[in-house]
Amino acid sequence: MALDKQTITSELGRVGLPDGGDLVSRDMIRALTIDGGTVRFVIEAPDAATAARMEPIRAAAVDIVRAIDGVTDVSAVLTAHSAPKSAPAGAGDAPPSLKVGRHPTPQAGPVRVAGVDRILAIGSGKGGVGKSTVSSNLAVALARQGRRVGLLDADIYGPSQPRMMGVNKRPGSPDGKRIIPLQAHGVTMMSIGLMVDPAKAVVWRGPMLMGALQQMLGQVEWGELDVLIIDLPPGTGDVQLTLAQKTELTGAVIVSTPQDVALLDARKAMDMFRTLKTPILGLVENMSTFHCPHCGEETQIFGHGGVAHEAEALGLPFLGALPIDLQTRVSGDAGVPVAAGEGPVADAYAALARRFIDGGMA
Repeated sequence: MALDKQTITSELGRVGLPDGGDLVSRDMIRALTIDGGTVRFVIEAPDAATAARMEPIRAAAVDIVRAIDGVTDVSAVLTAHSAPKSAPAGAGDAPPSLKVGRHPTPQAGPVRVAGVDRILAIGSGKGGVGKSTVSSNLAVALARQGRRVGLLDADIYGPSQPRMMGVNKRPGSPDGKRIIPLQAHGVTMMSIGLMVDPAKAVVWRGPMLMGALQQMLGQVEWGELDVLIIDLPPGTGDVQLTLAQKTELTGAVIVSTPQDVALLDARKAMDMFRTLKTPILGLVENMSTFHCPHCGEETQIFGHGGVAHEAEALGLPFLGALPIDLQTRVSGDAGVPVAAGEGPVADAYAALARRFIDGGMA
């Protein structure tokens, strides 16, 4: 019987932790791969101190996987999530005293975000195409494959990542200047939604939007990241302009559904990035197809293949097609992205993440 990830994950779920839960329920398994009878995975502890005490847990995980029929070799690496170097213990418990939403401070030109290797802007040109869902699930899928990932929710007016990532704690600020981000599903994340009253509308003009974005990039202690994913708001406005002009972006990824109406706005987003001299790294087709959970029939609700054809016509990489299904919505509302689990949609995000890694984008 061929080995599969679900079987291995199920067995790893039997490895309990001293402070409660297990390796799977606590979301510590990363980069699980199967090559014939060889199984490899990473156990990511929340911090270095915890990792130092987890060698018996790692050994137990190796033993339990080695006992599975068909497994001939097991490799498990124990790592710790990179915490911000200057974050003192307990900093995340104190509410920040700094004001978010000021006018931007002058800077000479695009700057790097300290400790971050690559910055990807995820844009769409319009709302309703699942860009935020793609951003959060891609971040989680990359983290599960061993990448150090950050997620910045740059949609100031309609931040959705706190809900989709299952976090509601207010970030800490030990000195009123630095902001300590939160951790969820192996991802370092930050959103204006964590800094303001979720029941209140953000009523800011352009300069305050630009200042808030500048703060979330420059004052957040992101730590050492392989990639920072920025979930952009819809449209081609102040946030996009500020980001492209003030930050050294690796490039932009365009998300669209297949139908012509969505592609009209996606083309505008691509034109904006070209005007701002930001490389377009590729296109993703979201909500590409739907499989009925009852009868299995495939329905292409929004059409199919439109984004792939657009990418081909423009000479841009087509990065992949993602399905639409009920579990994606349910998982997002529950604060546990579907990519954090198992199943066809999680597999689609894992394949997308692998393309990003193999393509040098993450």
